[in-house]
Amino acid sequence: MYDTNVNDTTLLRLITPSSSPSNMTDYLSSLLIWTTDNDMQPNTSNTKEIILGRINSTSIPSLSTPAGPIQRVTTFKLLGLHLDAGLSWTTHISTIVSKASKRLYFLKQLRRAGVPPRQLLHFYTAVIRPVLEYASPVWHYSITQAQSRHLESTQK
Repeated sequence: MYDTNVNDTTLLRLITPSSSPSNMTDYLSSLLIWTTDNDMQPNTSNTKEIILGRINSTSIPSLSTPAGPIQRVTTFKLLGLHLDAGLSWTTHISTIVSKASKRLYFLKQLRRAGVPPRQLLHFYTAVIRPVLEYASPVWHYSITQAQSRHLESTQK
């Protein structure tokens, strides 16, 4: 009988052209043994596998558990960042711009309602700007000019 589901666990293996083949199946097996020994069960319905970078993913065996195979995805949300297999930030930028745009609608409604500019600025810096800047040191250095313009136009 399991007491707890295991959520929010990340296994990571760096594979380079000079490294040995992936042993992620061994890591997963170790995790499954640990969870069993600690009366836990992995939440396999929420478990995903993503292979990041320029590597032939067909040469890497798919992961599976006794409950079934693990779905291999091309995009994944981890700690609020939307990662994609090609290491571009297209999905992340689109997602945060969409989220910020929805919040900008409320800012416009507040302005129409006659809220003073100082309070509008406070709303922007507390509710909208954090969405656009969350974890920016991780992704901002490598976005394209088009993505940067998309962010800037949202902020204006």
